[in-house]
Amino acid sequence: MKEKLYRFMIGRYGNDQFNRFLMILALLFFALSLFRVPFVYLIGLVCLIYAYFRMLSRNTYKRSIENNKYMQCEYKIKRYFSTLKRDMQQRKTHHIYKCPSCKQKIRIPKGKGKIEIRCPKCSQTFIKRS
Repeated sequence: MKEKLYRFMIGRYGNDQFNRFLMILALLFFALSLFRVPFVYLIGLVCLIYAYFRMLSRNTYKRSIENNKYMQCEYKIKRYFSTLKRDMQQRKTHHIYKCPSCKQKIRIPKGKGKIEIRCPKCSQTFIKRS
């Protein structure tokens, strides 16, 4: 039986990160459908069917392109939240200002009073409270 499955999957795309995401999304939609939210069950079913379609597809080139696009989007989202987390941690000890001319972020330590800040990128100076 295992050998038959192995022979069946030869030349097919298989599982990847985007498929795992679709499967988890389908499970979440199925769980939400227990609370009688309209049309959520159908959305979960569509996600599940698409995940199986991708898994059994023989067009590996298109499936890998889809996975790469998903990975790029996932990277952007993770980078955004890690930057947000880092900024929130730094707000305890530093002020973060933007340069009025070039919009470069500048980190200034708290508790220094009113200081003149020089942008390292464009050398513009401006005065802010620290």
